[in-house]
Amino acid sequence: MSSPPADFQREFHSSRPKRHLAFFRGALLPSFAAALLTCASLALRPAAAGQRDDADQRGRIRTEVSLVSVLASVLDKDGRPATGLTADQFDVFEEGKKQKIEIFEPETQQPLDLTLMIDSSLSEVKELEFEEDAASRFVQKLVRPGDRLALFEFSDTVTQLVTFTSSVPTLQAALKRIVPGDGTALYDAVYLGAETLGRAPAGRRRVIVLVTDAGETTSRADFETARRAALRADALLYTIVVRAVKNESGRNTAGEHALETIADSTGGATYFPNDISELGAMFDRIDRELRTQYRLAYYPDPHPPAGEYRTLEVRVKCDCKVRSRKAYYSGGHLE
Repeated sequence: MSSPPADFQREFHSSRPKRHLAFFRGALLPSFAAALLTCASLALRPAAAGQRDDADQRGRIRTEVSLVSVLASVLDKDGRPATGLTADQFDVFEEGKKQKIEIFEPETQQPLDLTLMIDSSLSEVKELEFEEDAASRFVQKLVRPGDRLALFEFSDTVTQLVTFTSSVPTLQAALKRIVPGDGTALYDAVYLGAETLGRAPAGRRRVIVLVTDAGETTSRADFETARRAALRADALLYTIVVRAVKNESGRNTAGEHALETIADSTGGATYFPNDISELGAMFDRIDRELRTQYRLAYYPDPHPPAGEYRTLEVRVKCDCKVRSRKAYYSGGHLE
């Protein structure tokens, strides 16, 4: 796997605050010494119960971090969300071995963290105003109490317009500040959207929504770097490909295929509206799907070593199509 240059990664990673040590002198020193003696005497006492508590706590921590969460989107034969399914209709396989489902949540209420990435390259200039309007309506409909959305634009570089917020007016105002630029950093957009989600709190669904013509010209990240970043962040990728040119010779077919592959890996989807007027309907499909997802969770058996790439498969017993992420990295974002 190739990685973005170090300066690229530093540019988009917030620095960690430095820690400072406090030194006690003068009148505080005797009290500090007395405290040390007290701690030393406590350490010499029998502490079987305390040791058991510590062991139990460590056991709980180990158990909690090994729980793997999988989001499944299930569509019926007409392409509509299939609701009302039960746990016994699902099977989860890791590395081909069936797993025991410990948590089942139909229409999960886990809150959303979503990065909305808008292509502002010159090739999208004619459609930009319509995209902004459709995205504004999407934001208003999607963001509910507890959900958060961060807004980005990308052309030759990726720019964050708004950090995670639940304020719909703030997000809608930022959409009006998008400025067209040269080039299209498509893989950088996926990579940085995933990296941003990867630093968000656990216990929330992570989603990237990308609106683009699928062109790629200026990224420092490559396809595999972007794909792995999305998997490591446990982020679903939904892409809406706005094609100004319909015939294959004038389209960005390589970019379209790349985005379809990443979306399929993460359990997301790629949409191809026939006309820009259908963009609102595509946003509605994404919103509807996110509100009807099933959450399945299990403890991996056998437990994998940290950092290992593990394949996943979700099967459902109905005349339906199921989408879920195809792999995860153990010891990454697990819940």
